[in-house]
Amino acid sequence: MNCCCICGPVKNCGPYLNKVFENIEQFGSLFDDYVIIVYYDKSDDNTLQFLQQYKQKNRRLQFFVNLKPLSSFRTHNIANARNYILQCIKINYSNFSYFIMMDFDDICARDFNKEVFINCLKRDDWDSLSFDHPTGYYDFWALSKRPYVLSCHHLKNKIKGWEYITDLIQQYDKNALIPCLSAFNGFAIYKTDKFINCYYDGRYRTDYIPKNLINESIEHSGGLDETTQQHEDCEHRHFHIQAVLQNNARIRICPLQLFL
Repeated sequence: MNCCCICGPVKNCGPYLNKVFENIEQFGSLFDDYVIIVYYDKSDDNTLQFLQQYKQKNRRLQFFVNLKPLSSFRTHNIANARNYILQCIKINYSNFSYFIMMDFDDICARDFNKEVFINCLKRDDWDSLSFDHPTGYYDFWALSKRPYVLSCHHLKNKIKGWEYITDLIQQYDKNALIPCLSAFNGFAIYKTDKFINCYYDGRYRTDYIPKNLINESIEHSGGLDETTQQHEDCEHRHFHIQAVLQNNARIRICPLQLFL
């Protein structure tokens, strides 16, 4: 079915939710049908009140309130939220062609570039697609692109990979897609069948990454930073690389901007 789940975790996102949900409705209108799946962690603002009120307006919204204690590690909490959402998709919406995972903050609270999104949906050369952003390519934390596959926070030279992807996006043919092993940048759309058996992991791990790619990252960045806290990594890295290794998923970055 040409339907889509539009999803994400929310915590302290109140100031941005009006615009984010306005954009979600625009995304949803481009599919035969859509649902919105949100996982809520306890917030200090009006996020929960907004979700309760919006559900009365749009019955497509399903939101789940986390009742478990939060970890002291942010990426562990986000991975838990995203995995809960994935399980909902697996149980109830595995026949939907797509799902979108997005942040519900300022990154996605900008005007939506509808033409870019429609043109990308017509393409058949990607399984996961994320985009550049008008604030610049800020999400090096989630990025794995050879030779910089390991987490940027655990490499000695943390800036080289960011400079590499920034220069590449600026120089790339705007009609082409940039292949990589992991990318998010606040918003990504996925073909459900390529990712439904994968999971997010916010722990710092390297056991799932092929050794040649680990060695390549170390060689190009001057080694690992042994002083960096070894408890967290971006939750998207495991999710995307697992899909590449298990399902031959095509992870791509569109050098165009989805938001204005």
